Amino acid sequence: MEMRGVMGGFYKISEWIMRLSVTNVLWLICSLPFVFFIFTTLFSENVDQLYSGLFISAVVAPFTLFPATAAMFTVARKWVMGEVDVPLFRTFFRGYKENYVQSMVGGILYALLFVILIIDFRVYLNGMTSLQLISYVFLGLMFVLAVSLFNFFSMVVHYHMKTLQLIKNAILITIGKPLRSLSTLIMAAVVVYISSKFTFLIPFFMGSVIAYLSFWNFYIIYQKIQEQAEKAAKAEEEAALENGEDRTEESK
Repeated sequence: MEMRGVMGGFYKISEWIMRLSVTNVLWLICSLPFVFFIFTTLFSENVDQLYSGLFISAVVAPFTLFPATAAMFTVARKWVMGEVDVPLFRTFFRGYKENYVQSMVGGILYALLFVILIIDFRVYLNGMTSLQLISYVFLGLMFVLAVSLFNFFSMVVHYHMKTLQLIKNAILITIGKPLRSLSTLIMAAVVVYISSKFTFLIPFFMGSVIAYLSFWNFYIIYQKIQEQAEKAAKAEEEAALENGEDRTEESK
C-alpha cells in the first residue's frame, strides 16, 4: 500500500537518503587507495611532498577511483532514467565489473593528458618569460579536460564506444554545450562547498549527488541530440521521397 501525504513524503525522502548514502559509501570503499593518498597529501609539509602525493594519487586513480566512479554513474543512470528501485549492490558491482577495463584505460589516458598539459603549463609559465600568456591556454585546456570528466563517466555507462571515441566525444560535448557543461560544474561545486561546510555529507552524499546531477544534465543533452538526429533523418527521408516523386513525374 502506497503512503500518501506527509508520511508518504517522509518515506520517499528516507528512501532517497538510503539510496544516495549506500551508493556513496560503496564508491568510497572501492576508491580507498586513492582516498588514502589524497588525504595524506592534505598534510604535506612541503611542496615536494605535495607533488609526490599528487603523483601517487594520479597513478592510483585509474585503477580505483575511475572504475568506482563509473559504477556510481551506472546507478545514477538508472535513477535518472526512472528505475529508482534497482538493487543498489548488484547494480553498482555489475557496473564496476562491466566498465572496469574501459574506465581504467580512460583514467590512464586522462592522467597522461593532464601530465602533458601541466608540464607545458609550467614550462611556459616559468621557463619562457616572453611566452607566459600561452601558459594560460594550457590552463584553459586543463579546465576543459577536467569538466569533460563528467561527460566521460556519463558516456561510459550509456554508450558502447571505444575509449578514445568516448574521450573525444566527452571533450567535444563539453566544448559544444558550454552552458550545460558550466551548469554541471557549478552544481558540482555547490555540492562540494556545502559538503565542506557539513563534513558528514562527504562520506554519505557528496559523490552520489554529483553523479546524479551530472548524468541528469548529460541525459538532457543526449535527448536533444537524439531529437536533432531524428529530425535530420526525417528531413532526409522526406527529401528522398520528394526527389523520387519528381523523377517519376519527369519519366512520365
